[in-house]
Amino acid sequence: MDGPPRSVSARAEAFARLLLQREVEDFFYGEAELLDTRRFDEWLELFTDDARYWMPMRRNVPHDDRERELTREGLDVNWFDEGKDTLGRRVAQIQTGIHWAEEPPSRTCHMVSNVQIVRAAPAGSSPSEALTRCRFLVYRNRVETETDVLVGKREDTLRRVNGRWKIARRMVVLDQSVLLAKNLTFFI
Repeated sequence: MDGPPRSVSARAEAFARLLLQREVEDFFYGEAELLDTRRFDEWLELFTDDARYWMPMRRNVPHDDRERELTREGLDVNWFDEGKDTLGRRVAQIQTGIHWAEEPPSRTCHMVSNVQIVRAAPAGSSPSEALTRCRFLVYRNRVETETDVLVGKREDTLRRVNGRWKIARRMVVLDQSVLLAKNLTFFI
């Protein structure tokens, strides 16, 4: 044997963490499918009413000045900083069919990986909130020649509402400091 046997409670805790990991991964994979199939109303329902969805800008700074690498939340200009109401208005605008940058609509492929559960509260088999991190790659194609690839990381706070996970907060950090896409009319 490699060591003492694990206690029943330690095994139960490990199993609960494994189930939570799988549950969160399935949530993110389902979200990606909603976005890629343009089911934006269903996607919007994945957010809490008080949700915050924001993406700071990234700056090129000296290695010893990492504190200034990202624009500050609520203090600096960000690529976007929205709540559920604003997201709803963006979805409604896209669905009009006359949105200048989404007619014809973009084709997207969202890939999510490296999902980590940073913290779950309360700890145990059915937490009510979870802080997560993941990596993403979003491919976007529009008309004949417009393509964009965005790569980065997300930090999400998920909250259980009526037994289902919802996004209470999402911070999106691109790995590039210059946005090469013509617009950010698609969701990450």
